[in-house]
Amino acid sequence: MKILPDVALTYDDVLLVPQYSNVDSRRILSTKTRLTKKIELQIPIVSANMDVVTESEMAITMAREGGIGMIHRFMTIAEQARQIARVKKAESFVVDNPITMTESHTVGDVKRVVEETGTGGILIVDKNQRLIGIISTRDLLFEDNESKPVTEIMTREVHTAAPGTTLKEAERLLHEYRVEKLPLVNKDGKIAGLVTLKDIMKITQFPKATKDSKGRLAVGAAVGVRDKEMRRVESALHAGADCIVVDIAHGDSHLEIEMIRNIRKYFPETQIIGGNVATADGTKRLIDAGVDAVKVGVGPGSICITRQVAGHGVPQLTAIIECAEAARPAGVPVIADGGIRHPGDVAKALAAGAQTVMIGSLLAGTDESPGMIMTRRGHKYKASRGMASLEANIERNKREGNDLTQEEIEDYVAEGVEAAVPYRGKAREVLTQLVGGLQSGMSYSGAHSIEELQQKAIFVRMTGAGLKESGPHDVEVLG
Repeated sequence: MKILPDVALTYDDVLLVPQYSNVDSRRILSTKTRLTKKIELQIPIVSANMDVVTESEMAITMAREGGIGMIHRFMTIAEQARQIARVKKAESFVVDNPITMTESHTVGDVKRVVEETGTGGILIVDKNQRLIGIISTRDLLFEDNESKPVTEIMTREVHTAAPGTTLKEAERLLHEYRVEKLPLVNKDGKIAGLVTLKDIMKITQFPKATKDSKGRLAVGAAVGVRDKEMRRVESALHAGADCIVVDIAHGDSHLEIEMIRNIRKYFPETQIIGGNVATADGTKRLIDAGVDAVKVGVGPGSICITRQVAGHGVPQLTAIIECAEAARPAGVPVIADGGIRHPGDVAKALAAGAQTVMIGSLLAGTDESPGMIMTRRGHKYKASRGMASLEANIERNKREGNDLTQEEIEDYVAEGVEAAVPYRGKAREVLTQLVGGLQSGMSYSGAHSIEELQQKAIFVRMTGAGLKESGPHDVEVLG
């Protein structure tokens, strides 16, 4: 047994010391960073791979705003692939594999596909896979006869373009034909892609969007460490996932390391995020196993009780500093996961050495997170819970077709809780506050980039009185 001599610190234990600044406006400051060795982000925010935070809707918003979302793993492999596919289909100049149906399908078939995929139009092909028509969501309005053949409601006169059509040319044709969808068709009449007006407009609407090499929104996917999870990895990558998060509470374990090595062996080009860890040694072991980013945080989350139940963890600021120092020589970015309560915490986490922060509870209360809005005592809330909570474990087993016995439920030792978080509106509004707070913090340090913030950062420890002084005090806060 030994007791480490240094006191470990978290966000509320410190402040960043103000320094000389030549920043004219915080809006000009760059928040560009790296998620992994090869994935760049315009804002250093990642939505957590929690079932109350990130599914396709959240991931789409995160990518459009310049961050990225991690689709959680607490669903079937097929459903996770569908979630990833929705993100990939949400925005791109050219849809490489647009959804098609044949002339033998019915209105009911089309409605089901539209509901499952969220697509706004279906291309109809003949038995030789040649384009013969198109159906939009407008064509389905007031169509109650679900047995009606698609050929009776589809538009037969379809304006098309050739494969390789440029963005500028596609814009011209869409305007000339006064249409919203432009199929790309080869000389044989077969579909080679699809350009939509909606997607072209989004390119200009979201200039900071995080995209892959094909112009599609970027998204990550979480996997576990059991043998069957390799099928999940393969499925997620096939669906278009840009990175894989190997997701367990104690990442410094042989199960995590073996999983990372297997992914690296069978999918060598994959960007792998490993975690969670809280020590320099744990960070080094994950890097040696082959990760492209390390997720740091054991127990700092608002709905995590690992430290209380298991007695293990490292206060988050110290964990970030030590893990970032260990990862720096290998050029591996660190993700600070958990404990972010205020915009200032983002600045502190990045100044301590993290390249990004992962957000859970702050985003769980937004419109884009899964789950319903509830009202309690006149206030709106949404549910949040730790992935190691009893409720999450029961639901996870139900999804997998396993019913826990009463004895198994009573024996389960939870390391997370279920809670209600305040409803916060659109995720974009939360991101605006977090990024704006970060940019303010950068200006106080005289830093024009996250890298410069890390170089210039000076932390000062404070007492409980200093913490009290840092927030509203001696007044009654309105609203």
